[in-house]
Amino acid sequence: MNFVNSEIPQDERRQHERSRLIIDVFFDGADLTGVASTKDISPGGLYMNTQHELPEGALLTLRIPLGERDVVCNAEVVYSNPGRGVGVRFHGVPEQDRAALEEALANS
Repeated sequence: MNFVNSEIPQDERRQHERSRLIIDVFFDGADLTGVASTKDISPGGLYMNTQHELPEGALLTLRIPLGERDVVCNAEVVYSNPGRGVGVRFHGVPEQDRAALEEALANS
């Protein structure tokens, strides 16, 4: 069966397993700044609950507090559920920050 990428269910397009780590994430971009809580998170992205309307394709800077360390990275909105939340894919996460994120997820 051949699928166009948009026809593949969202769960099957993910490259990383998601964890239910719920933390506050600080975001800046698309002319908005705010705090949102994660619904789930992986080394490749996260879903955050927010009532702000962030359109698909919007570029954000995220600050993700992980205990003693903050992971700061760029992200792109790949899924938008207006008034409820957005799914984002991380871009250019430094290796040491990715390792810290993977460790936090393994310990959650």
